[in-house]
Amino acid sequence: MIIVMKPNAPEEQIDKIAKLLGSLDLGVHISKGQERTIIGVIGDKRRLRDVPIDLMPGVDKLVPIVESYKLSGKTFKQDPTIIELGGLKLGGDEFIVMAGPCAVESEEQIFESARIVSTYGARILRGGTFKPRTSPYSFQGLEEKGLRYLERAGKEYGLLTITEVTSERAVEIAFDYVDLFQIGARNSQNFMLLREIGRAKKPVVFKRGPSTTIEEWLNAAEYIMSEGNYSVILCERGIRTFENATRNTLDISAVPVVKSLSHLPIIVDPSHSTGKASLVAPLALAGAAAGADGIIVEVHPNPMEALSDASQQLDPEGFRDLMKKLRIVAGAVGKSMGVIPDE
Repeated sequence: MIIVMKPNAPEEQIDKIAKLLGSLDLGVHISKGQERTIIGVIGDKRRLRDVPIDLMPGVDKLVPIVESYKLSGKTFKQDPTIIELGGLKLGGDEFIVMAGPCAVESEEQIFESARIVSTYGARILRGGTFKPRTSPYSFQGLEEKGLRYLERAGKEYGLLTITEVTSERAVEIAFDYVDLFQIGARNSQNFMLLREIGRAKKPVVFKRGPSTTIEEWLNAAEYIMSEGNYSVILCERGIRTFENATRNTLDISAVPVVKSLSHLPIIVDPSHSTGKASLVAPLALAGAAAGADGIIVEVHPNPMEALSDASQQLDPEGFRDLMKKLRIVAGAVGKSMGVIPDE
């Protein structure tokens, strides 16, 4: 439920209610508007059965919540969440591009990738260091050595960094190396890992699972946020359908649907959704046109030599051309990308 306070209710009345809720082992989320404060109650509302909250000073009314996703939905927070990352504001008027190779393969490769993506306007360097693969015999990532390379490459070229974490151990190892975590589609309902990410309090890109509904996705995000981490960036990366022309079917409609249901920022992954480099640009542009706050895209200095997902990674020229077009589309929907160099 939510507790709607009377206009201009003083802080001491708000604090008194928050302390009471805390004493009942209930979570509290306070949202302050210009005139009213709304107190979100998180947990088993039966604990309030014999507590006359509605009679406490400053309380205007109690409103039950229908949606199960209380923190990721708009009941507690109507205004879009803007996540500030090293000078960037994701979820606002900027269109943020995260780019880099599927996997960190060597120091030379990730430094060259960082040089390329920074030259053409990316702001965040992606690189897999813990690689959950379908086959146990495929390249599994460089883990901590790869994290060291990723961190140094990001610093060298003025980029923030992001890597996927696949376990509690990976969270612990990667914490001091990167600026953002990524939860991949395979772990979209790994609730123990999601709680760990919540406790880590580091911004996270949270990908939708291939068979996950939007409601299930927002409920899964709730596991992260219920532990106190509100810096969640949703990522639409394609769902499994009957169509087999692409690896997955990118659900472009998920972008405006999520915008209507949630205050969290949402980005699009056009690489994993299709599995084909030739389709990355059209779907990236479609995501921007639909109102996404950014994209995460795979770029490799030489995709033919990539150790994983070679067919979906853009080469430098393909990324350059995409960024030029993205700037136009993003501008048409009111988002800026800064100046993209011609060469």
